[in-house]
Formats: sequence, C-alpha cells, structure tokens
Amino acid sequence: MEHILALDQGTTSSRALVFDRQGRVVALAQQEFAQHFPQAGWVEHDASEIWSSQLAVARQALQRAGLEARQLRALAITNQRETTVLWDRRTGEPVARAIVWQDRRTAALCDSLRSRWAGRIQRKTGLMLDAYFSATKLQWLLDHVPGARARAEAGELAFGTVDSWLLWNLTGGQVHATDASNAARTMLFNIHTLQWDEELLNLFAIPHAVLPHVHPSSGVFGETEASLLGAAVPVAGIAGDQQAATFGQACFAPGMAKNTYGTGCFMLMNTGDAAVHSQHQLLGTVAWLGPRTPACYALEGSVFMAGATVQWLRDGLQIIQSASEVEDLAASVPDTQDVYLVPAFAGLGAPDWDGHARGTLVGMTRGTTRAHIARAALEAIALQTADVFEAMGQDAGVPLHELRVDGGASRNDLLMQLQADCLGVPVLRPALTETTAFGAAGLAGLASGLWSGADELSALWRLQRRFEPQLPEAGRRAKLARWREAVERARGWAR
Repeated sequence: MEHILALDQGTTSSRALVFDRQGRVVALAQQEFAQHFPQAGWVEHDASEIWSSQLAVARQALQRAGLEARQLRALAITNQRETTVLWDRRTGEPVARAIVWQDRRTAALCDSLRSRWAGRIQRKTGLMLDAYFSATKLQWLLDHVPGARARAEAGELAFGTVDSWLLWNLTGGQVHATDASNAARTMLFNIHTLQWDEELLNLFAIPHAVLPHVHPSSGVFGETEASLLGAAVPVAGIAGDQQAATFGQACFAPGMAKNTYGTGCFMLMNTGDAAVHSQHQLLGTVAWLGPRTPACYALEGSVFMAGATVQWLRDGLQIIQSASEVEDLAASVPDTQDVYLVPAFAGLGAPDWDGHARGTLVGMTRGTTRAHIARAALEAIALQTADVFEAMGQDAGVPLHELRVDGGASRNDLLMQLQADCLGVPVLRPALTETTAFGAAGLAGLASGLWSGADELSALWRLQRRFEPQLPEAGRRAKLARWREAVERARGWAR
C-alpha cells in the first residue's frame, strides 16, 4: 500500500495519476469533456460528464499501473476551482449545468455591489468582488432554476465546487464536504475565522442548508463506495488545483512562489500563517489547512487565459493543428514585430481585474504572419505573469528571486525562456511537472502516513532545467511598458 491515486479534475479534461512513494508517476489517464458556451460570456460544464469522465480515468489509471484499489494507501482530489455545481441530494442529479470559473454572466451584479461591498468582502475573504468566484454563480442558479431557491432552503439541494461534487459521488452520496482551500474560493468563507460567513451568506442570499462542511485539506474525508473502484479507498486529501500545485512544488516556506501554466495561469506565494491584505489587487487565500496545524496562507494572482490562448490559436483561428506546434511556429520568427495579443477573452484577472476587457490584437501590418501571432500569444502568457510577479513582490515587501513553474505549458522551452526574460529572474522547472496532482497526493500521503512530513516531501523535489534571463534590463522594462499600452486598449471594451 505505497501508492496514491490522485484525481486531477481540470477545466478541459479529467485526469487520474498514480504516484509511488518516491513521487514518481506510475500511470496516467486523461479524458477531455465538452465545453458549453450558450451565450457570449457564459461557460458551462455538464457535471454528470465531469463525474463519468473522472471515474473512467481513475479506473484506467489503476489498470495501467497494474494495481487493484485495495493496494492503494489513499485517494486524493484536486480540482478546477470556483466552478459551481448544484444538485439534488435525493437523486444525486445536477439541477443545471455547472457554471465554470471563466463565466462572466454575473459581472453586472458584481458591479452593482462593488462601491459598498468590495472592501468588506476583501477583508473577510481575501478576494476581489468578481464574477470569477462561486458566490454570485450560486446566487444566479438559485434565482434562475425553477424552484431551486425554495428547495435549497428546505435542504433538498446541495452546492459544491467540483471537489465536493466528486467526493459526493465517490462516497455514494454519504459525504457532502469541501476543504478550506476550496471554500476560500467561494467568496462566502471567512479566511480568518475559517468559517462560512453569515453576513456574506445574507448578502448573496445563500441558505446555510445548501453548503458543504469544511474540513482540513489533509485528513480523511470518507471512503469511496467499494463498487466504484473494486474496494473502499480512504479519500485523505483535497485541495484546489493551484494550492495543490504550491504544495506539490514544495513551497513550504514563506516567500516561495510557483506559477502553474494550465488553462489559466496562477501564481501563488506562501505567506505563512498570516493572510496578507494585498494593495495591488492580488488575492489572499488559504493555501492549505492541516488537521493539527494553523492554516497556511498565500497571495495569488490569477491570469484567466494561458493554455486557453494556445487552444484559441488551434480551435478559433485554426493557425495550428495541435497545441504542440506553437513552440516551433513561434520560434520561426525572432520577435513579434511589435505585435501584441491581449487575451482578455474572459476579462482580465490580476492585477487589472476588468471583467469588461476583451481580447485585442494590436500592432499588425501587412507583414504580420501567423508565426508573429503565435509568438505574441506566448509572450502574452509571459507578460501577464510578469505583471502578477511584480505586484506580488510589492505586496510581500521583498523582491522575489526565482519562480518555480509547472503545468502543461511549462514544458514549452521557448515560453519558459520568454518568461525568464520578462521577469528578470531565473525560472526553475522541476523534473516532475505534474505538481498539481502530486500536491494533492502529498496531502493524502501525509494524512495516511505514507510520508512523515514536509521535509520528506521537499526531498522529492528535483530540478530539471533552470532558465536564466537573457534580455537586458532596459529591454525588459521597455517590453513591459509596451505591453501595458496594449492592455489599456483592451480594457473596458464590453462596457
């Protein structure tokens, strides 16, 4: 029993990975699922498809590892955050499609509350008042699904982020819970008291009866129904994907930071047992909560479009056939010829927080080719990250000296070199880039006794490649200034 099965439920695919005691990936399975865009700015998932795809890859990963469920030490869950699921407690069926974190349908509601409530919400939750988070998504479902509000108040419906939805299904409807890292992303959870906040529940008209119980991130939540995987397995670790990646990158000391390149781009810096109040529109959040330790907090900057920008090149513009082509195409030109892409397709996240910004491509001439646009797309990912990195250093009061990276796009060498050039500090890519899933596995492994503590997990982190900045400081500053000019042209467009 020296293996952990980690379920990594993402925005575009469900994945399952089996890790051994040395932190190695023994097996992996992945399955994409449908994205639904019923109106401009709306993004939805079929929660039943999320569950069926996640169960399918869990079974595939076990089979590929040559393991039976009874041989597992524990199961872990990490998940796309903020995405909001509402389901019937009796039947287990969703009452509507899940509203995805990228969805902007409640932006106007957030605008109407901002002048009076933004400061108070940030002080309690660490979050900006934004449609990104779960509170207004859940309010929208309760108000727009026929009969939902009355049924929720009567205790007939259950709300959860995707971790809660998976946990409910894995335990056969026996456990309705979440962990503190996911609860902290709802805009309903007080990160200082570590409780659901009554004032915010009243503000967003959320009945208490619909909420999951909040547990530590590392600890046994319950056991899987034996029929699902072939034996009952303890679910012993849950964390939102970005907090899990921070744990998996062994950022256990205050001041250590990581950036994950997935659908979006998410940078987190460990701030220890203190929640830092950002002066630069970053988020304060719970990084993880142990069963017997104080909460660990983090500063976070969220970039909405990273890997999704490359997906847009593939599916929207159709200038590449697969995401893997983008590196060679972008490298075929030495620069963008002053072309900038601002991928504000779902608004801008940190540090701008403009839900009305929209995607903008500027600086094109008759000489602009698809290669220039591809390179501008990679630069956009690096430049958005640089904005967050600079704001984070200012909030922390100390300059950050390196950045640990992970996620699918971190395997793109050109992007990582562009990132080091835009930051002006080294970028460190570990041998294991599956740090999100490994972070969840680490939390479950600590709870189940597979690993003894943070020191043992830190020893498993190994450097694969270090990218040193090559752009002179004057060139870096000029690049950032030109980028900010492009960002200004994207802001407020949909207002």
